Amino acid sequence: MITKGDKNKARLKRHLRVRKKINGTVARPRLSVYRSSKHIYAQLIDDVAGVTLAAASTLDKELVEKIGNGGNVDSAKLVGELIAKRAKEQGHETVVFDRGGYLYHGRIQALADAAREAGLQF
Repeated sequence: MITKGDKNKARLKRHLRVRKKINGTVARPRLSVYRSSKHIYAQLIDDVAGVTLAAASTLDKELVEKIGNGGNVDSAKLVGELIAKRAKEQGHETVVFDRGGYLYHGRIQALADAAREAGLQF
């Protein structure tokens, strides 16, 4: 039987394996995604300087009133649109997508597709 702890350990191993290859810069920051059972979070990160350039989540004031439940595909789409809007405001058009070890399916895919539709390239 696979427990939730085992699934998260496997996700963390995948995440670390991918992070060896993916690196964000000022010109092309890393779009990192974290998913919990109730919320989804996205950050634009410059790994060279070690700073977060922009962030969006289902807990943002702009989205809390629109979202009843933060753990669904519709809320992930809104977060994707918001992070793309904030990235473009700062002048970032292209990013490197870091799915955080999660499968590219469901909420992760919805966030990525919404960010692409809003103008981010990755």
